[in-house]
Amino acid sequence: MTTITLPDGSKHSVEPGTTLESLAPAVPHGCRWPVMAAKVDYDLRELTYRLDHDARVEFVDLGSEDGMRIYRRTGILTLVMAAREVLQGCRVMIQHSLSNGLYGEIRWRRPLTEAHVKAIEERMHEIVRADKRIVRKSLAVSDAIELFRADGQMDKVRLLKYRKSDTVNIYQCGWLSDYLYGYMAPSTGYVKTFQLRHYLPGFILEFPRRSNPEELPRYVEQGKLAAVYFEAEKWGKVVGVTDAASLNDVIGAGDVDALIQMVEALHEKKVAQIADVIASNRDRIAVVLIAGPSSSGKTTFAQRLRVQLRVNGLNPVPISLDDYFVDRADTPRDEHGEYDFESIDAIDVPLLNEHMTRMIQGEEVEVPVFDFLAGKRAPRSRPIRLERDQMLIIEGIHGLNDKLTRSIPMGRKFKIYASALTHLNIDDHNRIPTTDVRMLRRLVRDNLFRGHSAQETIRMWPKVRAGEERNIFPFQETTDVMFNTALAYELAVLKPYAEELLDAIRPDEPEYVEAKRLRKFLKYILPVEAAVIPPNSIMREFIGGSCFYSEVAELAVSQEATTSPRVWG
Repeated sequence: MTTITLPDGSKHSVEPGTTLESLAPAVPHGCRWPVMAAKVDYDLRELTYRLDHDARVEFVDLGSEDGMRIYRRTGILTLVMAAREVLQGCRVMIQHSLSNGLYGEIRWRRPLTEAHVKAIEERMHEIVRADKRIVRKSLAVSDAIELFRADGQMDKVRLLKYRKSDTVNIYQCGWLSDYLYGYMAPSTGYVKTFQLRHYLPGFILEFPRRSNPEELPRYVEQGKLAAVYFEAEKWGKVVGVTDAASLNDVIGAGDVDALIQMVEALHEKKVAQIADVIASNRDRIAVVLIAGPSSSGKTTFAQRLRVQLRVNGLNPVPISLDDYFVDRADTPRDEHGEYDFESIDAIDVPLLNEHMTRMIQGEEVEVPVFDFLAGKRAPRSRPIRLERDQMLIIEGIHGLNDKLTRSIPMGRKFKIYASALTHLNIDDHNRIPTTDVRMLRRLVRDNLFRGHSAQETIRMWPKVRAGEERNIFPFQETTDVMFNTALAYELAVLKPYAEELLDAIRPDEPEYVEAKRLRKFLKYILPVEAAVIPPNSIMREFIGGSCFYSEVAELAVSQEATTSPRVWG
C-alpha cells in the first residue's frame, strides 16, 4: 500500500497506482470548491497522476489560481472542439483577457455572427455533458510537428521548431489533438460554468472568478481596454511580431535591433500624442493623474510624459502621494490586522485636496515630506508655487479614484491608465497573461534594486494583485487615455534575468510550482542582450541603466524598500 499524508497531518493508505481523481472523493481534502489538481510533494500534478510512492498530497480547487488556470485551459479546449465542429475548417485564436473572460476571434470563410456564437456555445454544453476524456500523450517533437501540420495548426508547427527537448506533451480529446501550455482537467465535464458572448468581430468566453467559481459575475463592458488591445494587435502585425514564434524568427534573423527601434518609436509617438492633447487643453487641465497596476512602468512613463510636456512649453510639477501618508499609528488595517498601506484611507486625502486647490489658484504651499523609517511626517517640508506654465502631475495607485481628488472638478483633471497589455501569445490557443509579464518585470526589478529574492516576490504577488483588484481595475474605464507600456521584445530581454532567479527556487519551497510554470513558457523565447535597449526605454526601469535614474538613486531606493513598510507598486 501507498501512504499519502494530507495537509491536516492525517495519513491514508491507497493501492499503488491510484489516481488523484479517484482519491479526491475518498479522503477529507478540505477543499470548498471542485478539485482540479493536487500538489504532490510540492509539485503540481494533474488529477490523472497515479500515486506510486508515499507522498504528501494537497488538493487544489477552483478557489486557487492554479485550479482556475486548469479550468480556463480546459474551457478553451472545449471551445476549440465545438467551434471546429460547428464551423468546419475555422481557425480559433484566443487573444487576451477582457470583461471577466477571454476575447478571441474565429477566422472562417464568412464573418462571425451572433448565431454562429450561439451554436458554438450550445455545442460546448453538449461536449461538457458528454464528459469527454482528455488524454495526455508524449510525442517526439518531429511527430507532433507533422501531426499539427496535417491538421492545419501552423502556429504550433512554427512554435515547436524552437522547442529544445526531444519530446512534447499534447492533449487528445476525441478527434482533436492540441497543445495546451499547462495542465488540464481529466475530462470536459469539469467545465460546468461558462458563457460565450458575441463581441464584434469575435467573442468573449466568460468564466467565473475564484471568489465564487460556480457562478458567472455580472458582465462589465470594457470598451476602452478593448480598443487598446485592438491597437496592440494591429501594431504587432505592423512590426511582424504576433506570437512567440514570430518574435523568435526576428531574433534568429538578426533583426531585433530594428524591432526595438520601431517599438520604442511607437512608445515615444504615443507619449507625444498624449502630451499634445494635454497641452491643447492647458487652460482647462490643472492636474494630470497617472495610475496603473504593479510593474506597469508608470514611473518611466511619467518621466517621458514630463519631457514631452516641456516640449509643448509646459513645466509639470510632480507631487508624490507617498508624502501624504497618514502617520503609521493612523494607518488602516486589513482583515488580517496588518497595516493596509494600499488603502486610500492610508492617505491624508483632505490635506492633499486642500493643498491642490491652493496651488492651482497660485498660492504657495508647504508640501509635507514623509519619513518612512519614523512612520510619520518629517519636520521639514518643501514649498511649491505653480507658475502659469505649470500644472500638477500625480502618479499613484489611487490616481483614477475621484475620491482622491474630490475637490478638483472632473473637467480640470486628465486621467491616464498605464499598464503592460501584451498582445504577444505563445500560439493560437495559449495566451501569455499580462499579469505574467508584470510578474517577470517585478521579479527582475525587485532582485536588482530592492534586494528581494524570487521567492519573496512570488509570495507577495497575490497580495499585490488583490490590491489592484480593489484599487485600480474598477476605475480603469474612467480614464481619459490608456497607455500600453508593453514591449513586443521584452520577454526576450527579461528571460536571462528571470530564468536565473527562478532556477534558484528549490522543489521543496512553496513558490516552486509558480516558478516552474513561469520557467516553462520562457523556454519558448529566445534571449536578447540588454545592451541594445535605449536608456529611456520603459524596460530600463526593470533591468537598470535608465537615463532617468542614477545607479546611486537606485541603490537608495533599494535600501529604503528593505527597511520600511512601504508598499512598492
